[in-house]
Amino acid sequence: MSRSSHIPAHIHARVRAAVVAALVAPLAACSSSTSSGTPAAEATPSPDDRPVTVSVTPTGQRIPAGEPVRVTVSGGRLTSVTVTDAEGRRLAGKAAADGRSWVSARKAVPGAAYEVTAATRSAGGTARTARAGFTTARADKVNKVDWRPGTGTTVGVAQPISLVFDHPVENRAEVEKQLKVTTSNDTEGSWGWMRDWSGRDRVDWRPRTYWKPGTEVTLKAELNGTDSGADGGWFVRDYTTAFTIGDRQIVEVDLDRHRLALVRNGETVRRIPVSGGTPGGDKRSWRGTAVLMAKEGTINMNSETVGLADAYDKMVDHSMRLTWSGMYAHAAPWNARHLGRANRSSGCIGMSDADAAWFYGQVRPGDPFEITGKDTKGVVAPGNGFGAWNLSWTAWQEMSALR
Repeated sequence: MSRSSHIPAHIHARVRAAVVAALVAPLAACSSSTSSGTPAAEATPSPDDRPVTVSVTPTGQRIPAGEPVRVTVSGGRLTSVTVTDAEGRRLAGKAAADGRSWVSARKAVPGAAYEVTAATRSAGGTARTARAGFTTARADKVNKVDWRPGTGTTVGVAQPISLVFDHPVENRAEVEKQLKVTTSNDTEGSWGWMRDWSGRDRVDWRPRTYWKPGTEVTLKAELNGTDSGADGGWFVRDYTTAFTIGDRQIVEVDLDRHRLALVRNGETVRRIPVSGGTPGGDKRSWRGTAVLMAKEGTINMNSETVGLADAYDKMVDHSMRLTWSGMYAHAAPWNARHLGRANRSSGCIGMSDADAAWFYGQVRPGDPFEITGKDTKGVVAPGNGFGAWNLSWTAWQEMSALR
C-alpha cells in the first residue's frame, strides 16, 4: 500500500482545488501576477472582467447591399466603431446611449469591401479591440440620374429641383428619404413624383410659393447603396447641386390682349406685342404657369416633331423653351402683321426680332411665364416642362411618396 493512502480525505480535496485553479488562471486575459504566498485561485478574473462579445452584421462575402452596418456587444460597451471601405472611405454612424450597439448612417453599397473595427471596454474596465470584415455583391443593374438646375447657376423664382431617372423607381419612399434639400432661409417645399414627358420616372422639389430672391439652395441626393426596386437597379453614387435664386422676374402673357409684360421685382420693365397659338385646334397655346427651361438660341423648328404634319420647318432665333411638347417664346418676324393683333402661331409665343433679342437677354431659366387666354388647349402638366405650379400646394404635397 502506498503512503498516499494514509492522507486524510480533506487533504485530497485541497490538492484537487489547487490544480484546477492553476489551470484556469492562465485563461484570464490581462490578469496580474500574484505573490508566492497568494493562493492561485485568487488570480481567477471576476465576471465583470470577462471578454466582451462583439457581433457585426452583415457578415460574409458578396452579400446583398442596401443594409446599414450594425455592431452589438454583450458583457461591456462600445467605446468606438470605425467602418471603412477598400479606398479608406469611412461609413459614419451613431452609438446607442447605453453603448451596447452602433448603426451606420448610410447603407453598405454594392461591390464594396468593408472592414469593421470595434473598440470595447468590459464591465471591469478592460479595453480590447475586435475586427471583422465583409463584402457586398456588385450591382447587376445601375440606375442613374439627370438633374436640374446645374451647380453654380443662378435661376428664376419658379425653378424646381428636378431629378429624372434612367430606370423605373418602385421604391419611391426609400429614394425620397435620401434627398436632402437645405436653403439659406428655411424655405418650405415638398417633393412630387410624376412621369416625365420622356416617359421616365421623375421627382421635383418646389417651394410652397415662388422662391425668395437671393435664396441659396443645396441638394444632397445620398443615393449610393439605395435599391430602386424591381427593374430599376441600384444607385452607386451620390449627387449634389447648389444654386442661387435671382431677381423676382415674372413674365405675364395675356393671349387675349396679344401682349406680354416683363415684371421685375414688382415693376413692369417692358410690354411687348406678341402672337400666340391659333385658336380652335391643335395649334393653340398652353395656359397656366410655364417655367423657362432653357435659352436655346437659334434652332431648327420642325412641325413634324410636335405632331403638326408639315406646317413649318425653319430656323428660329432667340428661342426660349417653355415645355417639352414644343412651346417656345421666340422671334417670329414672319408673323409681323399679327403681333399684338391676333393669335396666329403654331402654339408658340412669337414677337419681333428686336423685341425677342432684348427679351432673350433679360430672362433666365426658372422665370415663370404666367399665361392667360380663353382659347387654349389646357394647362401645362407637371411633367411637360416644369408645370408643377399649376397644382395647388395641397395637391402637390400629395404627390410625395412620404405623405
